[in-house]
Amino acid sequence: MPMTEQATGAHHPQPRARNGGQPSATVEHVTGAQSLIRSLEEVGADTVFGIPGGAILPAYDPMMDSTKVRHILVRHEQGAGHAATGYAQATGKVGVCMATSGPGATNLVTPIADAHMDSVPLVAITGQVASKAIGTDAFQEADICGITMPITKHNFLVTKAEDIPRTIAEAFHIASTGRPGPVLVDIAKDALQAKTVFSWPPQTDLPGYRPVTKPHAKQIREAAKLITGAKRPVLYVGGGVLKAGATAELKVLAELTGAPVTTTLMALGAFPDSHPQHVGMPGMHGAVTAVTALQKADLIVALGARFDDRVTGKLDSFAPFAKIVHADIDPAEIGKNRAADVPIVGDAREVIADLVQAVQAEHSEGNKGDYTAWWSDLNRWRETYPLGYDLPEDGSLSPQQVIQRIGELAPADTIYAAGVGQHQMWAAHFITYDKPATWLNSGGAGTMGYAVPAAMGAKAGMPERPVWAIDGDGCFQMTNQELVTCALNNIPIKVAIINNGALGMVRQWQTLFYNQRYSNTVLHSGPDDVNPDARGTRIPDFVKLSEAMGCVALRCEDPADLDKVIEQANAINDRPVVIDFIVHEDAQVWPMVAAGTSNDEVMAARGVRPDFGDGEDD
Repeated sequence: MPMTEQATGAHHPQPRARNGGQPSATVEHVTGAQSLIRSLEEVGADTVFGIPGGAILPAYDPMMDSTKVRHILVRHEQGAGHAATGYAQATGKVGVCMATSGPGATNLVTPIADAHMDSVPLVAITGQVASKAIGTDAFQEADICGITMPITKHNFLVTKAEDIPRTIAEAFHIASTGRPGPVLVDIAKDALQAKTVFSWPPQTDLPGYRPVTKPHAKQIREAAKLITGAKRPVLYVGGGVLKAGATAELKVLAELTGAPVTTTLMALGAFPDSHPQHVGMPGMHGAVTAVTALQKADLIVALGARFDDRVTGKLDSFAPFAKIVHADIDPAEIGKNRAADVPIVGDAREVIADLVQAVQAEHSEGNKGDYTAWWSDLNRWRETYPLGYDLPEDGSLSPQQVIQRIGELAPADTIYAAGVGQHQMWAAHFITYDKPATWLNSGGAGTMGYAVPAAMGAKAGMPERPVWAIDGDGCFQMTNQELVTCALNNIPIKVAIINNGALGMVRQWQTLFYNQRYSNTVLHSGPDDVNPDARGTRIPDFVKLSEAMGCVALRCEDPADLDKVIEQANAINDRPVVIDFIVHEDAQVWPMVAAGTSNDEVMAARGVRPDFGDGEDD
């Protein structure tokens, strides 16, 4: 859904080119490369993450002269892509990354796929070999348009210099409107080198692109009737509500209806965690109350959510008693996984605003839902099966406690970026998200290595806000080179390495489903495990590694030192800070719904099956 509003309430600057736009009075004679940089300036791009190389090199020369576009030289193109995504998620603007042809472009594939899955507005600009060499297997040639076609909202191959302004304007428009997503612009080297004229705004031509934003009034009225007539409704809120800047409208709707609200992993912060109507995050590792509320609901109002398999569990047993109101700006999502009784195509902000009016109209006619019994059940489940954890018996650090204390000691406006795995789920559970755009993670793709570059991008876009990356020792070893980028570019992020010496989530599955056979998940020892005390050797030593990359580096192993070390990190704001938290390796993420099973089989903890007191789960 379109990034129409940032958390501050400011509207996202849209590209100024529109169909039928008239060229400016001044026509400049420039190269294609100069035209590209001027176009980026005109669409409001202020930050580009990238690495130069042969095919894109012509664009880097005029970038040196730009006073409006800051280029941040990353250490790997994957870092550029994730940084652009973190920038976009934190600021509400379009993120921009740049790479050369061949391996430079293919290194962007993972962050492009990540942005596609999570509907992040991203423009990736790549250099391509000269137009006459395309298709000849020239040096550093890769068909990046063909490669990324399934994982972009749209992509362009530009072979003429005069097409660059129009293409950039269209790319930013497509990326940021409708359901946001990544757009690739691949530009042949000779197009960058050729002489052309630059005029703005260009005439854009997107005849087949007309996102529907205004919902159908009849569907809105039907949804309002179902809401006021339901006994056990749930507002199932997805990331689209954040993309649409609809968090204020959501709060009004929730409080007007009195219905419970569950926010997905991608929607944390869309509705305050601390609000009494918030029942938690649903899904494989969701709160028992949130998972069960969806299972036992008689009405699910899905807003900007896509009935992902991690939320539904075994699909044919998901929410068997519920009618479905499904609102999404992407009509392809409606009915894709679960049939909708009331389908609504539209922008989440407009949908929710219209629903508020329609529910108010129902109330004025005396139709108001009575959810007293429903809340009695929900509150009993909340009290009986709260989120929690046990401290290790050996006195070592609990990873959940580390993450919880980071959240409690950080300033209220802190942005958190998480890697993928156990630490991601703990960060979702044990940090309170009361504001939008404070939680960044790789939800759909589950990309290890996301946290450090995404945090870097968020901090580059929001330099006045504290930014913590919550990372695992496995994830950290994939993209930690971007700490060099942070150190050299005055991007003082803070990184918590939740170091359990293993690929934690995979190890948890091996513990539960593979008879504790830990095949290739131990990170701190070799294949023969000849050194049983390999953990003591710390390969790599994250403190030494981080110091070598220009960071302040700390280590914490004793729970007694936890607060002191976190406060020390919070006080350092002129350099990146990395803390190596040595935590217990056997900590697990609970609750859990095993993959491929029904959400009815949710486990509150290992060996603890909830009893909901209704005879269905005894």
